[in-house]
Amino acid sequence: MADFKPIELAMFPLESALLPDEDLPLRIFEPRYGALVRRCLDGDEPFGVVLISAGREVGGGDSRCDVGTLCGIIEHADLGAGRFALRCRTGERIRVSGWLPDDPYPRATATLWPDEPGDPVTHAQLLDLEDRVMALFERIAQARGAAPPDRDVLLGHGSADAGQRLYALASRIPIGTADRYAVLSAPSAADRFAALSEAVDAVADMVEFQLSE
Repeated sequence: MADFKPIELAMFPLESALLPDEDLPLRIFEPRYGALVRRCLDGDEPFGVVLISAGREVGGGDSRCDVGTLCGIIEHADLGAGRFALRCRTGERIRVSGWLPDDPYPRATATLWPDEPGDPVTHAQLLDLEDRVMALFERIAQARGAAPPDRDVLLGHGSADAGQRLYALASRIPIGTADRYAVLSAPSAADRFAALSEAVDAVADMVEFQLSE
């Protein structure tokens, strides 16, 4: 997909918003998703994961968001009768350009969606956001009478790319599904910074409210 032309992907709608570079364990028991796994294993293909906006993972009939990620199968165990245990890893962001009939599993045409041009996110902005996240974790730990882990343990090591660093931070913060999707679907790194900053403020306000009761 390096040329960003739409290609057909097998799709796995989920009830959570996955960000790039996250682990995804899956247990497959529906026949349609067993067929999807077999296609990906036989062809050494990735599949796409997107958030379900309404409905459920099981049984079909769901409504799906159009921004998601590629996902590759890292390890698998064939449990027989079309059932699998998988360890997967998400990769690059994708945008669905059209949904195809669910035959025999969800399918779509999609393209890679790298960050669009925008205002730069500076090192100082990233550092300030990381400091606010650390303050949030420290406040939670203080309320529990515990010491928070070291900064590198909580936040991971910084990426040279601001957009990727923001994905990594978002994956480590207890924000809700809607906020995770806002981070994922932000067109540029600057938009992602604004979405994640707003989410961190909302979590901090919620924590303070809960601790004040």
